[in-house]
Amino acid sequence: MNKTILAKITPHIAAFLLFICISFTYFTPIIEGKQLIGHDTESWLCMAKETMDYNSTHNDVTLWTNSMFGGMPTYQISMTQPFNLIKYVEDVIHIFPGQIGNLMLYLMGFYILLLAFRVNPWLAMVGAIAFSFASYNFIIMVAGHNSKAITIAYMAPLIGSVFLAFRDQRLLGSLLTAFFLSLAVRANHVQILYYTVIILIFLALVELIFSIKEKEITSFLKTSGLLLAAAAIAVGMNATSLLTTNEYGKATMRGDSNGLTVDSQNSQHGLNRDYITQWSYGIGETMTLLIPDFKGGASASNLSSDSETGKKLAALGAPDVDKILKENQFPLYWGTQPGTSGPVYIGAIICFLFVLGLFLVDKRTKWWLLPMIILTVMLSWGRNFMWLTDVFINYVPLYNKFRTVSMMLVATGFGMTLMAILTLKEVFAEKIDKQKLIKPVMISAAIVGGIALIFALIPSLAGNFTAAADAQFQGNNAFLKETLPLDRADMLRSDALRSLAFVIASAGLIWLYAKNFLKLKLAYVLFGILILFDLVPIAKRYLNNDNFKRPRRVETLIEPTAADNIILQDKSQFRVLDATVNIFNDASPSYFHKNIGGYHAAKLRRYQELINMHIDKEIGQLFGAFGRAKSPNVITNTMDSLGVLNMLNMKYLIYNKQAAPLVNPYANGNAWFVNNIRIADNANEEMNMLGKINTKTEMVVDKSFAAQLPTKLTSDTSAHIALTSYKPNHLVYNFNSKTDQVAVFSEIYYENGWNAYINGKLVPYVRADYLLRAMRLKAGTYDIEFMFEPKSYSIGNTIALISSILLILSILGFVFWQLKSQKKKVDKFENDNNFIK
Repeated sequence: MNKTILAKITPHIAAFLLFICISFTYFTPIIEGKQLIGHDTESWLCMAKETMDYNSTHNDVTLWTNSMFGGMPTYQISMTQPFNLIKYVEDVIHIFPGQIGNLMLYLMGFYILLLAFRVNPWLAMVGAIAFSFASYNFIIMVAGHNSKAITIAYMAPLIGSVFLAFRDQRLLGSLLTAFFLSLAVRANHVQILYYTVIILIFLALVELIFSIKEKEITSFLKTSGLLLAAAAIAVGMNATSLLTTNEYGKATMRGDSNGLTVDSQNSQHGLNRDYITQWSYGIGETMTLLIPDFKGGASASNLSSDSETGKKLAALGAPDVDKILKENQFPLYWGTQPGTSGPVYIGAIICFLFVLGLFLVDKRTKWWLLPMIILTVMLSWGRNFMWLTDVFINYVPLYNKFRTVSMMLVATGFGMTLMAILTLKEVFAEKIDKQKLIKPVMISAAIVGGIALIFALIPSLAGNFTAAADAQFQGNNAFLKETLPLDRADMLRSDALRSLAFVIASAGLIWLYAKNFLKLKLAYVLFGILILFDLVPIAKRYLNNDNFKRPRRVETLIEPTAADNIILQDKSQFRVLDATVNIFNDASPSYFHKNIGGYHAAKLRRYQELINMHIDKEIGQLFGAFGRAKSPNVITNTMDSLGVLNMLNMKYLIYNKQAAPLVNPYANGNAWFVNNIRIADNANEEMNMLGKINTKTEMVVDKSFAAQLPTKLTSDTSAHIALTSYKPNHLVYNFNSKTDQVAVFSEIYYENGWNAYINGKLVPYVRADYLLRAMRLKAGTYDIEFMFEPKSYSIGNTIALISSILLILSILGFVFWQLKSQKKKVDKFENDNNFIK
């Protein structure tokens, strides 16, 4: 191999091998065969069970599941995208198992970004470590937020590709943009992608301003045009998921209002403001970027025997204090969020280098990153800085589709880490006057280290260290109201001193380098080690070996209970209400049953409105019946009055997982005839009527559907309708009647894909009882088929295939052009040499 080529690729090979070593070392339990199953991963296994079972046993794929909320599309659960050819690249990228793969993506992604910024590969390795080991990147893995983790990993190389197109290589940068954007979109975490777009908008604005200033607007427009074409290809490759999700999103809680105003919880366009801002970072809590336990760390954490709580337990004579503290977790978080799995900590060293970057980094980069960082920090405050949040909710497109505004700190951390590494690039640049480094280093260390020192000396400046959760401690545990605030103060003090030490150490390294006591390569190594020592122990607080379990334990996380086993013997089609879990925030019942409840961030708006207006009330009636029941008849009689739960075909109620479930004899069944139709003028009237009618004999429809229904109904006591074949995407009913009938089907109305057929002919149906299906049926004997056939899916597949082919042709064209250009250079060199001879 040519020595020049070998010298160029050696650092990249070294980086890849280093990242493999770091990833496998951190996640040694995976090598031992253990697994990490986060809450969201477990939830996904439950909600996707019906879909995966069907797809593994049938030639077609189902795009609908009845396992949650009565029924919903699988677009955001588990959907096959057969013609997005980037999936084959993704398969190669994901050769590393589980969380090792996620960490490798973090590392390689930021490494590629820094190469685009012409950072020395050895320093780029340091930067990749600094970005990857930020605490949030590991906290989300514990929770099982895999799509979020993967999208964060692709965020860096995507931004690097756009930067490369603007600053250096227009064609290569655009091709890489198409490649990484397609991967990022496929990862399917729209909120992180949205934040990435915000970062890119700031970059584009700065590039535009400087191109005007430097009279290079033509170059800017050419690059922008190529990048837009690249984005179009990337988006097109993911058209299957984007079109279906966009279509579905309009019908969810994140879409337009249905016109219902009587539901105060869910009557506006987009998500409710309280829901959007529920997880808002406190203004003071932003200090966790520098001091991890500034607000106590996680909501539930262990304490040591050296803590004030441990000492108090010992003083009270508690047996085996260490065991008590190990087996019990305490509410140490005392910030403004409802709860947290841990703080967003990007590192004391990164904070110091970021401040130093204000003195050293070039203006063009600084004025891109600095405003973005300031804005994203303020947006992360959410309801604690509501005027700005209101502006974005009201006027910025799509902002009201996302919740958990504290997630915005992903963009903040990205910007601060990038600026920190670009600062080191300037520090270690050959042209730098080392003596001029001393003053800004001392100023930056004084600012950042001084902040840490102040809180170490006077932690009470952060607040009173009390939390609302402390009120729960009464009786024998009342002493915790006194000891926990003391422990929180100690945690802040300890972490502040820790951060101070790392600021001093990193400033010291630069000082040694500036004084020529430290060689360049050794400085890289020492910074890498120091950053690892800073970040890894904090990451280990939230994701460590204890989080991993043996596979046999993971596989038994979801086992059928006694109640489940009894229900599973019933092979008919019905729905289950499991009152032993948080009904609308727990997907576990969906693993075995067609569930009235479930867990998903994007349920249908109409279903959520029905929950708010009727289902919650009826569940309350059930719980009330349990409270006063002296015999099963009390509960059974109550079931007769549950009009909405009965129309949803709730046949079983689980009230004790180890006991037989209650059978509801009053469930309406899969389909039934009505003898009275009530017309509602609007959504409010329709919802109110629904609470008053007998859903077994009456139905209510919006006036827009009235023309499709008869004005008079003729009874036929021998009329019959029954579900004869069930597939999640294909339902068949047998109908027999001597007179025309109107039937209501206990299936969720979703017009964008569900088609009805009689004798192979497409027939209309209407929305009834706010969210079910109903149909006018002519007298006779025949089958009625409902098939889920969304056009958005088939159109998306076509666009994805065309776009995938375009990307492949573009890459081949670029390679051909590069080879041709290289050949021209070689021919010119040879001709010049012959001329000289």
